Amino acid sequence: MLTHLLFNFTLATAAGSPTTTTSSSGGTLAALQNALGIIIGFAVAFIVIFWLSLVVWTFRDIRSRSQDFLTQILATVLVAVFFIGGLFIYLILRPRQTLAEIYERQLEEESLLAEMTERQTCDRCHARVESDFQICPSCGTKLKRPCPKCERLLELRWTFCPYCATNLAAASMPGMPGMAAMQGMAPPQSVQMGRRYE
Repeated sequence: MLTHLLFNFTLATAAGSPTTTTSSSGGTLAALQNALGIIIGFAVAFIVIFWLSLVVWTFRDIRSRSQDFLTQILATVLVAVFFIGGLFIYLILRPRQTLAEIYERQLEEESLLAEMTERQTCDRCHARVESDFQICPSCGTKLKRPCPKCERLLELRWTFCPYCATNLAAASMPGMPGMAAMQGMAPPQSVQMGRRYE
């Protein structure tokens, strides 16, 4: 009899087990579905927020690189429609420099150009010279010449003095104005010493 009771108890337990398993597996499946729904919801929300942030970033970036309104709209629509693929296409096609970088580069170029025009250098040794130097102090190259009439410094390539309208080519050849001034001067000391011994 004890064996019979044990047998009946085993059958009852075995018969009751499937219903317990079915209800517990159904609860686990529902819990998994709920968890999966939450995870999918977060993933979709993340993708939507990421997509919107890419669209906003693209619009801001193209605004800093171009003033053309049509280009700004096209770049933004490209990323909005094609998402990450559109972003890669935009990154390949966008202008390399922002408007601020272009402006800074122009300012640097203008300041360098202004500095170069202000700073004069010797043609031969490239040493820095002042505008009133007649010769280069480093190599002795003649930089300017004085006008024979008004004595202002003139460029070597000039043929006329812009201050007194003297023709420099004609003035330097016949008569040699420097010689006329030297005629009134006393002869150099070496010449005078040579006359003493005569």
